[in-house]
Amino acid sequence: MKRSQVEFHNFASLGDTDRVIAHYLNENVRRAAILQAHREFIGPMTPFLEIGANAGHTSYMLANQFACDGFALDLSADALRHGVALMDRWQLSRAPIRVAGDAVNLPFRDGSIQFVMACQMLSQFMNIESVFLEVKRVLAPGGVFLFTEEPLRRLLTLRLYRAPYQDRMKPWERKLFAWGLLGFLARDVIGAEQEESFGIRQNHKMYFSDWHRLIARHFAEHRYLTSVPERGWGERVVKRAARNERRAALLLGGSLTALCRKAGAAPPLGGLSRFETLLRCPDCHGDLGRDAADTLFCACGYRAPNEGGVYSLLPAALRAELYPGDRADVIDFSLPSHTARLGDGWYELEGDYGNKFRWMGPRATAVLHRAHAVPQRLRIRGFAHQAHFTKGRPMVEIRANGVRVAQHALERVGLFIIEADLPEAETYNIEIAAAPEWTVPDDDRTFTVNISMIRLVDAKS
Repeated sequence: MKRSQVEFHNFASLGDTDRVIAHYLNENVRRAAILQAHREFIGPMTPFLEIGANAGHTSYMLANQFACDGFALDLSADALRHGVALMDRWQLSRAPIRVAGDAVNLPFRDGSIQFVMACQMLSQFMNIESVFLEVKRVLAPGGVFLFTEEPLRRLLTLRLYRAPYQDRMKPWERKLFAWGLLGFLARDVIGAEQEESFGIRQNHKMYFSDWHRLIARHFAEHRYLTSVPERGWGERVVKRAARNERRAALLLGGSLTALCRKAGAAPPLGGLSRFETLLRCPDCHGDLGRDAADTLFCACGYRAPNEGGVYSLLPAALRAELYPGDRADVIDFSLPSHTARLGDGWYELEGDYGNKFRWMGPRATAVLHRAHAVPQRLRIRGFAHQAHFTKGRPMVEIRANGVRVAQHALERVGLFIIEADLPEAETYNIEIAAAPEWTVPDDDRTFTVNISMIRLVDAKS
């Protein structure tokens, strides 16, 4: 699960740079408006901590628009590193301290943070209360936890299937979406299918009353903001009939933003001139120091150097699993080392940041070596262009050591994930075949799909 989250954030943080940065700007406008409207409730925001920060765009907004000092934390160190592009694009002068860390084992001392923010990330935890407990621990007395845009479970739906984002919808889905009827068929949140395809489980089981009970159990004061969908006449009719926002949220779902104040009161905390004094070792929970080389260290032997502007403060065992370095069971096209394990059939490298890829022709090959002596499962991430659908139904066939392990019909334009169990072997010669072929005017290449990752996973995981 955690590896899937790292891969997704690496891929999605700035993989489609112009589109994503425009999306980040829109999110920051919405989030800044919430902060401005509730400044008297929130109070001081230094030091802040954003958990699940992805590329850190909201943390950059806190640091620059609100002149706060604090930390951007995400499980993906690479997503945080990609965030430096935002400073250049937006001409920012201030940056958060970037920390790779785990939301259920925050590398911060008790009571060390004044303000915690989490945006669209709690629903990635099956046990949301475990995150609440950590947030409450690191908040100073009287500190505020703001989480935004978390899904509210919808009562009026048949929960038939997971509907994709709008850009991947089929014509009939787009029509139902425009009429406000697709939500009455979809399971969970429209678009959750993309995260699920990466192996990220989504917790969309919380009604408003469930969120309220959880918040009341851990925080002394709270404010709620709900957003209920109103797409087309179908949802407008139900929302109008509900007569109030809470009842409409029960029937149609939507999202919840909550501001939660921890009990007690304390004087405002200081700045971050010695930010290491706010941190704790993720292994032994002891104090961290910082040496002249800008490496964080603990007496237990734990060390976290500044690597590309990010300190990795994950527990040592988890860090070794999520960031093992170059390994023979993964071909990540965003890493220069990926070329060593590619065979025939690939075109030149394209893409940005964590979403680098290669187009292939009708056939391409690669070699993987398993890292663990357990049954293996193949996982391939790719993309199907609209042109691939113009000459018939696209198909992708996967062979491992000459044996067909998967034959997959592509249903939609865009991202796809193919998984297949593999026969027992130490080395896997992978062959990917795709059809139909398509071409581009004034280009002598023949295309099918593009691929951005090929990897082995333990079949039990």
